Amino acid sequence: MDDDHRPETLRALEHELTALLRRGRALSMEIAREVHPNLEPNAYGLLLWVRRSGPIRLTDLATLLGIGKGTLSRQIQGLEVLGLVRRDPDPADRRAAQLCLTEEGTRRFDAARTARMEQMRRSMENWPKRDVEDFARLMHRFNETF
Repeated sequence: MDDDHRPETLRALEHELTALLRRGRALSMEIAREVHPNLEPNAYGLLLWVRRSGPIRLTDLATLLGIGKGTLSRQIQGLEVLGLVRRDPDPADRRAAQLCLTEEGTRRFDAARTARMEQMRRSMENWPKRDVEDFARLMHRFNETF
């Protein structure tokens, strides 16, 4: 990247990321309500990680997300109260527990996610397949290095 253009390019990138984050927050609020009327918007992301990970210990999830165990524990308790997450004994260590979605949590999450994927599909339906693949690859690369 040419040094003369770098600040301008980075400002443009910052602008687009800010717009993406703003839309993402609004979308998270919408999807959270679809999953459960009392679900906090940020909790949808926790459900996503628990769904993706399968049974996972709280300490491992906290490490993966880079947040404190106490903070995560409070957020998970809220999901338990809503009946979306449960703690099962860890087969490798009966003193520990693993987090997983309840059947209701899985059903609600999957329904909301299906709606979200359809919304993304519609918004990109006129994009060439290669552009969507490149966008996903570059977003992954950005998230891995940022």
